[in-house]
Amino acid sequence: MPLPRWLARFNKRVVNPREIRRGVRPILTHVGRSSGRTYQTPLDAHPLPDGYLFVPLYGPRTDWVRNVLAAGTARLSVGGEQVQLDGPRLVRKQEVWSLLPAGTKAPPGISDESELLRMNVRPG
Repeated sequence: MPLPRWLARFNKRVVNPREIRRGVRPILTHVGRSSGRTYQTPLDAHPLPDGYLFVPLYGPRTDWVRNVLAAGTARLSVGGEQVQLDGPRLVRKQEVWSLLPAGTKAPPGISDESELLRMNVRPG
């Protein structure tokens, strides 16, 4: 079960700006589906052989997930590098979790049926 929406709003306005300033976590840069505005969202980015896996803690209908799906692309800043991503798609945890290093723990509320966002690294 996803975390409550009130917590998402709090994180979006208070916690996320602090995390971006700290520069410790990976940052996903994406474009708003309606506004065209550029947004930055700090996330855990799990590397896969062909891309990255993101866990939407507030469910797959959260703004950043919907923005990435609509745009079809995003940029990830991780470890001081910029990685272009494309091919976003929702996948069930049970389909992809085995691709992560053994012992990777799922956040609370994430079940095998939870939808996660998978993206490919853009060649080039």
